[in-house]
Amino acid sequence: MGNLKIEEHNEGAVFIAKIVPGSSGQTRICGLLDEMLKVKVSAAPEKGKANQCLIKFLSKQLGVKKNAVSIISGTTSPVKHVKVSGMTADTLLKKLNLNEQGLR
Repeated sequence: MGNLKIEEHNEGAVFIAKIVPGSSGQTRICGLLDEMLKVKVSAAPEKGKANQCLIKFLSKQLGVKKNAVSIISGTTSPVKHVKVSGMTADTLLKKLNLNEQGLR
């Protein structure tokens, strides 16, 4: 599994998420895949719905406002670079509640 790769910048933490859109059931974190956070989202990948679903889900999981979470690249790809403004890498890991195997 490995660890989630997080880059820390002055304005916040950046990590890579691999999303699986159109999943039945709830949006959820499935673990790690090659240093990326794997998230199954319930929304379909059309007109930005999956991206908005990811942002809403992550903001709730991390306890931040939706505008603190942004997709900085990969808006049309399943692999996305996600920035969480005002958060350190350590805080991000704690709030995601991943164990060493990348599972919750």
